[in-house]
Amino acid sequence: MSATTEPRAVAVEDASLAAFYRDMTAPERRTFWACATGWALDGMDFMIYPLVIGTIIKLWSVDAGTAGLAATVTLLASALGGWLAGYLADRIGRVRTLQLTILWFSAFSLVCAFAQDFTQLLIARALLGLGFGGEWAAGAVLMGETIRAQYRGRAVGSVQSGWAVGWGLAVLAQAVLFSWLPPETAWRWMFAVGALPALLVLYLRAYVEEPTVAAESRAKARAAGDDPAIWEIFSGPLLRTTVLAALAATGCQGGYYAVTTWLPRFLTTERGLSVVSSTGYLAALIVGSFAGYLVGAWLADRLGRRPLFLIFSLGAIAVILAYTQLPLSNAVLWVLGFPLGFFASGYFSGMGAFLTELYPTRLRGSGQGFCYNFGRGVGALFPTFVGYLSAQVGLASAIAVFAGAAYGVFFLAAFALPETRGRVLEAEG
Repeated sequence: MSATTEPRAVAVEDASLAAFYRDMTAPERRTFWACATGWALDGMDFMIYPLVIGTIIKLWSVDAGTAGLAATVTLLASALGGWLAGYLADRIGRVRTLQLTILWFSAFSLVCAFAQDFTQLLIARALLGLGFGGEWAAGAVLMGETIRAQYRGRAVGSVQSGWAVGWGLAVLAQAVLFSWLPPETAWRWMFAVGALPALLVLYLRAYVEEPTVAAESRAKARAAGDDPAIWEIFSGPLLRTTVLAALAATGCQGGYYAVTTWLPRFLTTERGLSVVSSTGYLAALIVGSFAGYLVGAWLADRLGRRPLFLIFSLGAIAVILAYTQLPLSNAVLWVLGFPLGFFASGYFSGMGAFLTELYPTRLRGSGQGFCYNFGRGVGALFPTFVGYLSAQVGLASAIAVFAGAAYGVFFLAAFALPETRGRVLEAEG
């Protein structure tokens, strides 16, 4: 099959959310839990910094824009790491690449705990980002190729819900550590906890197998002397797909990071909550996020990838504007946290399966790794822009401007891309 051949499709079978899990084979189930755990721990590692950003600002006397730069640098580095890891996954395998990336970001989370000034922390976060981006690229394509076509959206989307679990673990660690320890010590222990994902590699080595379709594709490419080139996703008909998919990934991630990076700060400054008392508001957001991931996973197979993206992008714009621009009481704001988390996160459930289905097997890691992590790279600028604009118009308005623009880009790019629900993945010769 050539790089431009249209994959055949199959009809979606059992439409219930849990159908994929009931019908899983043992290898599928092991891969599912490995990737779900990895994504949860990945989310925990990333969300630690937004939760301690206020402490960092006070401790080292940095302004909001500079503090936001650390989140931006992490995401920029993850863009490069994700693309390289995707390419590496096409060359040495999905499972091996996943192991390497998890070890990498775990090690540098521990390094963050020992930073002595903001510059050191910035460098450590940048290096952490290389592995952070690579973990998603390898894990998403591993899941997409392991799970059968009729269940792919629900299975990959359910793995995505692990991010909300990781976010919840980070908030729980914050509540416990900042209650027991002084802030100048607690933030270091937060980063130390972020080294725990390294233990997952032991499970990966023992129980998770390389997808057959990927192994066969690499074997055929090597036999023909036709190993994939890193620039191949920008050639021929694939160029349009790559450009639009990268824009969609930019919009969905730019909006998400504009909201989640600064929301803890918004609650403690503009709403007057303490770090500990804001935990309940973040909990409502996280519960909504988790529900959004699960509903999004179901809708990805039920309605299709594109309808999921279009509905949730419009919903996210509406709720963000209400959350940041209307004169709401804190009680109402707490209630609104659920739909905010729901719409600002749930569409991610369709992204992994969607990007997997857009590319042929021999280029799947490269294409998926580039598009998603290009979105991370450009989306990485949004926390910095929000930080700097907040000095002029206030944090609430800055979040609304950049999040609204990002979700608008997401809507338009998703509208221009094809529907991919039900595509069967094959090993091209």
